[in-house]
Amino acid sequence: MLYPWQREDWQRLTALRERLPHALLLHGQQGIGKRDLALHFAQGLLCESPLADGQPCNTCGACHWFSQGNHPDFTVVRPEALDAGAEVEGDADGGGGKKRAPSKFIRMEQVRALIEAVGVGTHRAGLRMVVVYPLDALQTEGANALLKTLEEPPPSTVFLLVTDRLDRVLPTILSRCRQFSVERPTPVDALAWLRSQGVADAEAQLALAGGSPLTALHAAEAEEQPLQRWLVGQLGAGAAFDALAAAEQLQKLPVPAVLGILQRWTYDLLALCLGGSAVRYFPKEMAALGRCAGATDAHRLQAFAARLVSHRRNENHPLAARLVMESVFLDYRQLFR
Repeated sequence: MLYPWQREDWQRLTALRERLPHALLLHGQQGIGKRDLALHFAQGLLCESPLADGQPCNTCGACHWFSQGNHPDFTVVRPEALDAGAEVEGDADGGGGKKRAPSKFIRMEQVRALIEAVGVGTHRAGLRMVVVYPLDALQTEGANALLKTLEEPPPSTVFLLVTDRLDRVLPTILSRCRQFSVERPTPVDALAWLRSQGVADAEAQLALAGGSPLTALHAAEAEEQPLQRWLVGQLGAGAAFDALAAAEQLQKLPVPAVLGILQRWTYDLLALCLGGSAVRYFPKEMAALGRCAGATDAHRLQAFAARLVSHRRNENHPLAARLVMESVFLDYRQLFR
């Protein structure tokens, strides 16, 4: 599907059909619809009767296969954790018997299966489309294996690679792809869409999401939203912030969500400390942000922001979520000594 704000991106994509690269890397801010754009483009290229603007007809046999997830010339590679309700057999070493948590990374076995699949001819005598997302979920071994395929691409095969984090993609993979920057929607378009989805307080949700409408929608529907709002209120206490109590209260929240809120709060604090008159993520918390900014300085905030980046490198597999939160919250409170 295409979102209302993706019309220009679609026009730029369809202009590439004349000289289609073997690997196209779609990148941009999280939560703006890059994955859906890639899937829609893949369907349009496989469609037997595309519309005048290149969009799929949704009525031909190829479109029916695509919508049912069984088109023989279409492959999606993504982490198991992105498959809703996924139940994975096998222990940590890949053996059978026990249940294991779905992986948040693209496993080497998935890359091997992809390489084997693209090694045979297409079933419909046309293009084969491969969508990989998020590309930064590839671990080193898998990334190197994919690189070899990109260096010697199979005939009639187009790779659509999607990432939020261009900085986490191997430079060698970047050099084998044509990069395509997906634009963030304007605030007007994003707010109009969020309101059409029934999101309450769309302005605040969009600001918290950094202008990404899909992130804002998911946050508005998340069960954890009350706890996240509670955390924002606690951060406004500055030196009176009870770090240990907060870690106990929030230990069921995902660590990435907590660190993300802290990063955005710190960004707004730093903006005020550097003389800014407006904030990006928490405009409704201007009074609390102003008090906190007056009790610290830009040097401390910059050092804290750097430590948050370090924590985020291991956010998906912390040794103990509560201990991580305690450490980060105590560090935050020290900003206001």
